This record gives sequence, C-alpha cells and structure tokens, in this order.
Amino acid sequence: MILTDGVDEGRRARVASMPTDQDRTSGYSMRGQQGRVIDAVGREIVSGRFPIGELISKEADLSATYGVSRTSVREAMRVLAAKGLVDIRQKVGTRVRQREQWNVFDGDILRWHSEEGLGESILRDLVEIRQILEPQAARLAAGRAQMDDLHRLHQIVEAMTQAIGDPQAYAVTDVDFHMAVYAASHNVLLRQFGAVVADYLRLSFELQQEVDASEPVLAEDVERHADVLRAIDRGEGERAAERMLEVVLDGKNALARALGGQRPASG
Repeated sequence: MILTDGVDEGRRARVASMPTDQDRTSGYSMRGQQGRVIDAVGREIVSGRFPIGELISKEADLSATYGVSRTSVREAMRVLAAKGLVDIRQKVGTRVRQREQWNVFDGDILRWHSEEGLGESILRDLVEIRQILEPQAARLAAGRAQMDDLHRLHQIVEAMTQAIGDPQAYAVTDVDFHMAVYAASHNVLLRQFGAVVADYLRLSFELQQEVDASEPVLAEDVERHADVLRAIDRGEGERAAERMLEVVLDGKNALARALGGQRPASG
C-alpha cells in the first residue's frame, strides 16, 4: 500500500515534532562551535538546500557564515562525512553524496528529516522495513527467548491492557512490546535497529491511534500482540512470524488512514 500525501496541518505538526535532543543519537556532541556547524549543514543537506552532487561552500565561507574557526568547520565536515552525507576530496572540495549513501539510521539524520518536515517519508519507509524485519525477529524470538525475555513480554502485554483507556500511554507500551521482541531475538543488529527507530515507532503508533483509539479497538490490538507472545512462548516460530506480520499490516492500514486524514467507515 502506498500512503497518501493528504496530511492535514495537525498531523504534519505531529510528524515534525520528533524529539530533538541534540546530545544523544550518533555519539557526536552537538554543542559548541563544531556542533553548530554539524547541525546547520546537516539540516541544509537533508532539506536539499545543499543539492545532491553539489559542492558545499568553501571552508572559509562556512567559517564566516557560522562565525566559527576553520578548524571547527573542518572537523564538522569530517563528522558529516562519517554520516555518509558528504565526500571530502583534496583540491576538489566537499560534495553532497547521493541519498542512498547516507547513513539513514543515524539518529541525527532522522532528526533532521523531522525538523525539515520530511518525517512522513521516513514513516512510510519504516512501516515497509518493519514488514520485513519484525516477523523475522518474532521467529527468532520463538527459538531464542529466555525466561527473562518472556517475563518482560508478559509484563508489557499486561501494561498494554492497563493502558487501553490512555492512547498516549498505550503507544509507549506498544513500542516497548516491539523493542522486547527485538531483544528476545538475541540478534544484536535487530536490537540496534529497534533502538534507533524507537521514537519514530512511537510517533507512528500515536498517529495510527488518531484513526480510532476506542477501547474496543485497542483491546483487539492487545489480543493481536498477545497472540504473538503466545506463539513465542510456545516456540512456534512460523506462527509467531505470521502473527507479527498481521500486527504490522494492521498498523500500516491505520497509519495510511491517519496520514490520509481518513476515519474508518462505520460498519
């Protein structure tokens, strides 16, 4: 399913309201002179104001623009190169790389997409990659989950049940469930992927619930998640994958309606 572009202003604001804590994410401090250049130029690149394939302003010009030393500019460019945004060539300059070469799972790059009003495109891509990864994570969890993993999942399903009357709290517990499944897969890369996209996952769930967050609908959603847990608990890998795919696809349909400003048809 291709999500529609007809997002009303309220939902655009929600998509653009991702956390902007500049001291987390990719491990680089975003404070000080160097941090200001990283943040400013990174957003310029993501927004397209520094076009793909174009040379970025010279070091001296950036130094003057941002009121920082040329050393700070040079170090900032190295950080942006490590994120895959630019290619630095001696005697040529610093050029913006193609989008497919960007480290899109970098926390700062995700944040810049949100700040530039491009978070919706990330949500579209996120729901597609979840269709691929989450069923496999559930399948692995069915074969690898340990007692503490199962205990954690049972606790979260109970918390989801208790949060049915509070959509925002429910979204938080929903994210916790999916993070716990990633953890129970005992695959380091899957777990890291979950940690990187957790904030976008929460936003996605909150938007989905704007379509219909009634108690009966959320109660059905809890039961679908409980089905995933039961399959994992019994070691039924294929069933766990099938049930997780159903959860993701149900959320995908709700997200499509939310981004399209649609409500479910009565009856």
